[in-house]
Amino acid sequence: MNEDVAKGRHAGTSPWPLDGIAVERKSVSILGATGSIGDSTLDIVENHPELFEVVALTGGGNVQKLAEIALKVRPRFVAIADETKVSELRERLSDLSCEVAGGTEGVCAAAEVPCDLTVSAIVGFAGLAPTLAALDACGTLALANKESLVCAGGLVREKANQNGVTILPLDSEHNAIFQALGNDRMADVEKITLTASGGPFRTWAQSDIAAAGPEHALKHPNWSMGAKITIDSATLMNKGLEVIEAHHLFPVTPDQLSVVVHPQSIIHGMVSFIDGAVIAELGIPDMRTPIAHCMAHPNRISTRVERLDLAKIGNLTFEAPDFERFPNLALALSALADGDCATNLLNGANEVAVQAFLHKRIGFYDISGVVESVLADGNGAFRGHNGFTCFDDAADVDQFARKRAEERIALV
Repeated sequence: MNEDVAKGRHAGTSPWPLDGIAVERKSVSILGATGSIGDSTLDIVENHPELFEVVALTGGGNVQKLAEIALKVRPRFVAIADETKVSELRERLSDLSCEVAGGTEGVCAAAEVPCDLTVSAIVGFAGLAPTLAALDACGTLALANKESLVCAGGLVREKANQNGVTILPLDSEHNAIFQALGNDRMADVEKITLTASGGPFRTWAQSDIAAAGPEHALKHPNWSMGAKITIDSATLMNKGLEVIEAHHLFPVTPDQLSVVVHPQSIIHGMVSFIDGAVIAELGIPDMRTPIAHCMAHPNRISTRVERLDLAKIGNLTFEAPDFERFPNLALALSALADGDCATNLLNGANEVAVQAFLHKRIGFYDISGVVESVLADGNGAFRGHNGFTCFDDAADVDQFARKRAEERIALV
């Protein structure tokens, strides 16, 4: 652990609920505290106040919720991404002794508060800069912002290695793989399988999916998530992004990564070994389980998650993904083969297209049409690109993707 992080630790100790061992209380920063991951993280903190202290919080634009959280957990630093709401946030926190900031710079400043553990849960490309900033300040990064790895995986991994920061996968599927791997040698791994629920359109005919609106796509059968990730789940782009993320988290080749549709969302991930054994992680679909695993690592702590009852569930079923009805998954796998520039283009185009769909500017299948078009344009514009050396490199590609996506949407 570097010196700055060590200085950010708290001197007090508290009894860890494992064999009576006393350990240092962990200081925690939560980037994206007002979202669904933030809600679940704060539930873990509330359930174990003796183990965690929140030192920094960030939110997007929900100033009321961010202020309520801050008044409850009393951090040292609070930042809101929407600069127009900084004054209101300061007013709401006038009785709280903490630093208040706004905008991208303010969010990155919050990410730079020294701490033991940073939960990176900002949605989209907006999470990349704060994630990179956090790698200068934390001992462990619990990563839920998959776009950081999708858009600049090589850069993120290089900075983590340079600073000696441990990256723990917080996404349920990747956390499942992490647990299933245990202490086994990666050389013994034959395949990693991520499970997908199939989303709300799993059983729909292609013609019906084409006519579906946001109100249909937002009805996820198993998970409670934000609008963007819920639409990504409906298109299966979320699973494509997760395959890209897995490639950066685990030292396996793209052809060792696979996806299977599992409608019950009980098995979150599986690892197949060279001797034929398959180890899976199972649990009720509740993000508090992987979050608690990351926050307590290398130990475990109790959660208020409903316990798994397989007899009650009865059946676990599996299907191969349908690339024709859900072309975004195929686009993501193709982009992975082309490298960080292509996956960055994929993400930027998808973010713009999803927002256009949510505002009913385009249809469901126009999302994949926009992404495919931007990938084609970008692969020509950035031919020979060999990866990113800094945030600005990644931002340039992202901006190109967004501009081309908007141009494509205007033609729909």
